[in-house]
Amino acid sequence: MRRRRPGSAPPPSLPEHWSPEQALAVLECLHALRVALWNIYGPQIQRAWRDQIVPNGELPTFDPDEPF
Repeated sequence: MRRRRPGSAPPPSLPEHWSPEQALAVLECLHALRVALWNIYGPQIQRAWRDQIVPNGELPTFDPDEPF
């Protein structure tokens, strides 16, 4: 199970009576919305993700020659 971030909204409850075709239509709509959002806000979304992962703004350093 995935943990929620503090302060995030709980996931919405979904109807369990949809047909597979209805569920697919909703999934396709959400995918189209995701693509449209990414096309408009992609760099800002990446920045927001980075700010959540590294809040102080300092990206970790790494040695490309260091083994895994």
